[in-house]
Amino acid sequence: MGKYLVNLKINNIPVSVEEGTTILDAAKNLNFKIPTLCYHSDLSIAGNCRVCVVEVKGQRVLSAACATPVSEGMDVFTNSEKVRASRKNVVELLLSEHNADCTKCYKNGNCELQEMTSEYSVGNHIYLDLVKDKDKILDISSPSIVKDDSKCIRCQRCVRTCEELQAVSALAVVNKGDHQKISTFLNKPMHEVVCTNCGQCVNRCPTGALVEKNYIDEVWNAIYDPDKFVVVQTAPAVRAALGEGLGVELGQRVTGKMVAALKKLGFNKVLDTDFTADLTIMEEGTELLTRLKKALVDKESVALPMFTSCSPGWIKFVEHIFPEYLANLSTCKSPQQMFGALAKTYYADKINIKPEKMVSVSVMPCTAKKYECDRPEMRSSGYKDVDYVITTRELARMIKQAGIEFNKLESERYDSILGESTGAAVIFGATGGVMEAALRTAYEIVTGREVPFTNLDIKPVRGMEGIKEAAIKIKDTVPAWSFLEGVELKIAIASGLANAKKLVEAIRDGKATYHFVEIMACPGGCIGGGGQPIPTSAEIRKKRIEAIYEEDTNMTLRKSHDNPEVQEVYKEFLGSPLGHKSHDLLHTHYKPRKRY
Repeated sequence: MGKYLVNLKINNIPVSVEEGTTILDAAKNLNFKIPTLCYHSDLSIAGNCRVCVVEVKGQRVLSAACATPVSEGMDVFTNSEKVRASRKNVVELLLSEHNADCTKCYKNGNCELQEMTSEYSVGNHIYLDLVKDKDKILDISSPSIVKDDSKCIRCQRCVRTCEELQAVSALAVVNKGDHQKISTFLNKPMHEVVCTNCGQCVNRCPTGALVEKNYIDEVWNAIYDPDKFVVVQTAPAVRAALGEGLGVELGQRVTGKMVAALKKLGFNKVLDTDFTADLTIMEEGTELLTRLKKALVDKESVALPMFTSCSPGWIKFVEHIFPEYLANLSTCKSPQQMFGALAKTYYADKINIKPEKMVSVSVMPCTAKKYECDRPEMRSSGYKDVDYVITTRELARMIKQAGIEFNKLESERYDSILGESTGAAVIFGATGGVMEAALRTAYEIVTGREVPFTNLDIKPVRGMEGIKEAAIKIKDTVPAWSFLEGVELKIAIASGLANAKKLVEAIRDGKATYHFVEIMACPGGCIGGGGQPIPTSAEIRKKRIEAIYEEDTNMTLRKSHDNPEVQEVYKEFLGSPLGHKSHDLLHTHYKPRKRY
């Protein structure tokens, strides 16, 4: 049976909605937009900003539309004189405690408070400016995130994001009244608390109180320097979202235009992180098979399940929260860092450029990548492997700064060497993508046949669920892998650190057993990364994932081990997966960190 329908009127128009629907959602059915600030579709209801108030006939006070369920016969007005007066006052009160220096703000033009102000607070401001000078001191300690208390409106979206989606709780509400603020543990700088740098708080902050640390000027300076050779790599998820910030319809792939834009910006070589995603599969797949052999044949004690290691937010989460599972992490560096290490060794030698003259830039959907490239473990080339990381948003800004008309660009191809990739690498951008790419290769290595799924699409690992699991029976193996005959390979996938925490706890408590686990710090995987275009929602992330899989389907090569450039780099330079040179350049280990 379906849910009970409730009949009501909104602005004198009848509507029927399911029982439990909020006034906010009911109004959407009639195309009435009720403004919100503290509300976000990914988060629990707070109802504390009061911008979304509406008038319900017969009730003395206005109701918060986001937190009020409909009832039979309800008569709602979303734009009455009383509602408009209340909204104007609420917005004015928010502005009185907000540093409204909009022209200098990084969120200028993409700020929810700014948009609301233009709609509801036209004319002279009616309240005194209460922003204190001490609040204008920025916390720039983190390599990934800048915190500006003077722009905070205490909507608490960031607090709920960090607690509900990421299970980190790096941010909390402290004090009361006019002393209330969003703070860290003991008011420490961001880099001293258990922050994973994931940037999910940034993606949901409606103002400029939390933004990514900007490295645009540093990249421009490198491009302008005639003594530098600047190479850029682009992550798979960027191509499915960059267009959103440049006037392209949601969910459109812009790979060729993105490459053309990067060349016009002045980068000496435009290369693809997808190349080292394919390389990661070769290294990580071999590592998994090696661990399984040690466990099943050699009867050695080995850390299983093996966890993926390409998400730097997840890595830091493990270091703080589950240090006992550090040995379970794959020793593979992320594709970004593998690329940086190869760029300043193999690639620099191939194109006859001294590595000290090379500047390696990454375009990533992830703010945690800014932190990752600064880690001391990431200098195996003898230099800083990746010099600067800019987000998808920062690249869109650079394209606008250069006056490039993105929609009019003709598609171009990545440069050769570290520019070839497969569909398996592209799907790294979606939750379950690393697992699917690994299975396409590992299964074929073990059996000599392609995975037994239609058109290579391993549907059980796909989807937006926070936790997914599957099992694949291995049979008819080639002689070298006969010890896996009949083994049921158990796998799991989690996206969002709250889901990762649940999954690891289930493994720890003996409630679940797996061989291989993929974890991405951000909801939906990299397509929902902290550096992706704002806004974000489940529907937006779904559209980006569809674009990722569409690109995979249209690729000529769809298995990492078929990448001819990967084959070449092993033949000419690395030798073999998990070989001596691969170990030195492409693998690393991590150390426990304090929780408090």
